[in-house]
Amino acid sequence: MTRKIGSSDIEVAPLAFGGNVFGWTADETTSFSLLDHFVASGMNLIDTADVYSRWAPGHSGGESETIIGKWLKRSGKRDRVVIATKVGMEMGPDKKGLRKEYIRQAVEDSLRRLQTDYIDLYQSHTDDADTPLEETLEAYAELVRQGKVRVIGASNYSAERLEQALDISRRHGFPVYQCLQPHYNLVERSDFESTLEPVCLKHRIGVIPYYSLASGFLTGKYRSEADLAKSVRGTRAKNYLNERGIRILTALDDVAKRAGATPAQVALAWLMARPAITAPIASATSIQQLDELIGATRLKLDQTAIDQLTQASA
Repeated sequence: MTRKIGSSDIEVAPLAFGGNVFGWTADETTSFSLLDHFVASGMNLIDTADVYSRWAPGHSGGESETIIGKWLKRSGKRDRVVIATKVGMEMGPDKKGLRKEYIRQAVEDSLRRLQTDYIDLYQSHTDDADTPLEETLEAYAELVRQGKVRVIGASNYSAERLEQALDISRRHGFPVYQCLQPHYNLVERSDFESTLEPVCLKHRIGVIPYYSLASGFLTGKYRSEADLAKSVRGTRAKNYLNERGIRILTALDDVAKRAGATPAQVALAWLMARPAITAPIASATSIQQLDELIGATRLKLDQTAIDQLTQASA
């Protein structure tokens, strides 16, 4: 059931909890019960970032990490979870990017909020073209030596930059990116599959895709313009309401019916069956939603179903 993150010794269940909701659309009490339930169900990978949820009115970033930290302290479950967080998105004036000095400062802030002395997977949230890759990777080497970080990952990198980073790490003996976090799902396939997937397979890099359910579109709850008002994320799903999108929903409905599952479970199971994928990231704000997501880890799609979804979303 578990899968290794890249060629590291970190083992994770095949579904990651997207921590962007903690302290935003899920309050502290709800977040605690969701985290308890997630771990009780045999899952262990929790993905967050320092910047979550800076976009919400009145928030300054760090809200998600703070709630996870309070939960870790209260629950005593630090050794049962794999905490993945990120650095690099703007947290304030002069507080962004992947310069060595900034990473040193940002990791201390994250550790303090998370109330832990180490981060399992520390990820570059977005590529920083203004900072040499050597400088960023040297900063990570320092953190790994100090025991503050176990392994490193990259998010939103191009295939070319990822290859360059891997090459630099090998040449200098720096830690290697063990994981990539790309935007990838049944409706967003071309970018990842055409350039990034071959690199990840070649170098045995784990992949934990975000927006695994395409901002809720793949749950099937947005089937017309009128449905878009159902959620704060509805506007994002609008781009998918076209001929191809409807074709994908139809295939999801069909496979779900045959499998006795929901469209969301089928969409996640399709991702989990892809050769490069370690664990898709998905968020929930209720136990009911969370149970549905976890159900995807027990769903094994047959080749006919996988082919049907792959063709419908081509």
